[in-house]
Amino acid sequence: MTIAFPPGFRWGVATSAYQIEGAARQDGRGASIWDTFSAVPGAIASGDTGEVAADHYHRWAADVELLAGLGVDAYRFSVSWSRILPDGRGRIEQRGIDFYRRLVEALLAKGIEPFVTLYHWDLPQALEDEGGWRNRETAGCFAEYAAIVHDALGDVVSKWTTLNEPYCSSIVGYGEGRHAPGAREGHGALAAAHHLLLGHGMAVQAMRADARPGQEFGIVLNQSPAVPVTQDPADVAAADRQDCLLRRQFSDPLFGSAYSDELTSMFGAITDFSFRRDEDLAIIGEPLDYVGINYYYRLHVADAPHREPDPAKRTAHDIGVDTTRLPDVPRTGMGWPVEPAGLTTALTDLTARYPGLPPIYITENGCVYPDSGTFEDHDRIAYLQDHLAAAEAAATAGVPLRGYFCWSLLDNFEWAHGYKHRFGLVHVDYPTQRRTPRASYHWYRSFLSTARE
Repeated sequence: MTIAFPPGFRWGVATSAYQIEGAARQDGRGASIWDTFSAVPGAIASGDTGEVAADHYHRWAADVELLAGLGVDAYRFSVSWSRILPDGRGRIEQRGIDFYRRLVEALLAKGIEPFVTLYHWDLPQALEDEGGWRNRETAGCFAEYAAIVHDALGDVVSKWTTLNEPYCSSIVGYGEGRHAPGAREGHGALAAAHHLLLGHGMAVQAMRADARPGQEFGIVLNQSPAVPVTQDPADVAAADRQDCLLRRQFSDPLFGSAYSDELTSMFGAITDFSFRRDEDLAIIGEPLDYVGINYYYRLHVADAPHREPDPAKRTAHDIGVDTTRLPDVPRTGMGWPVEPAGLTTALTDLTARYPGLPPIYITENGCVYPDSGTFEDHDRIAYLQDHLAAAEAAATAGVPLRGYFCWSLLDNFEWAHGYKHRFGLVHVDYPTQRRTPRASYHWYRSFLSTARE
């Protein structure tokens, strides 16, 4: 497979703290909202938790060897906020800082650049007890946490990502209730979305005030294009509402200096938007050095009745759409449609909507298929081949694409799905924690060796 990307293109894999680290009660780590949510009966498939996960906290050195063997030149991982600040603010847990420094220094010794994500959904429970992301003060706490980690690791880390997928943290976590903290709200979820963006801007400002030469700051967003199932005006309008909720609610204030009027009109009955302040947009729109996008599938959207007839009682994801009418295309083991062209569209749409957008990294892209027991995951290889070709098409069309990160290095705790689904290039036998590279690991290694020629 021959793929042409710009010189200096970064090739990597990605993980997140709660999904792989384990050691949930060790070395002073405080509880996060995912520890609490996982303990709720029925919240997670099979009653699974991230308490042990892939035990990366103890096996990080072996995992770095897997990264080196894979031949990647970049590794995207997240820092556990509650491992650094057990109470979300105040006392710093030095053992947490030391863990990440050991990891970063080992990566650098192997020629692998660390891409650090500061928040991948695991808010300290102590802050959730005070209102979580509904509470404006959490944005300030996040900026303080970002400054602490940046001060501790800024001499060895150049790439800093504030948030991973604020849509999931706010709408899925505070609106749908499928993710921690498991709330089903209207106003609260929209306030959370705004405060996540505010915290992002405040964190960038705090880190940039003490930045070293060459450091770059960015954010990672979901990018699932919404496609109407028919050209009926009602379906087209529903797809536009879905796009506004998932994508433009975040990208407009980040790159367009404003919230869409459509967003306000969609939710006028459940919120007065008093959580927005005049000065917030300037902070949220702090210029960025890069933007990450995560792409897995397109959303096929039809108009549908609201779940809750009373507008004042609706949750933030109840926008009168149906996203269950999937097309007749191949699907992954999670039932997601396999549509590589959607990745090209996501990239070209974003750059067309916001002229002057900073360089883009594909920060997550991957899939799940049933394990055969032989680790010959040919479906995953085909998925990656097709999506890399789609990424190349976007770059050829002028998208300023600078890197690609496959999700994921390891099988991990897949949030509400528990350990049922496996995204890893490396298989993890959870009872023994034995790591076994799949065929896709070897394919990706071979691909990287030719991609750099």
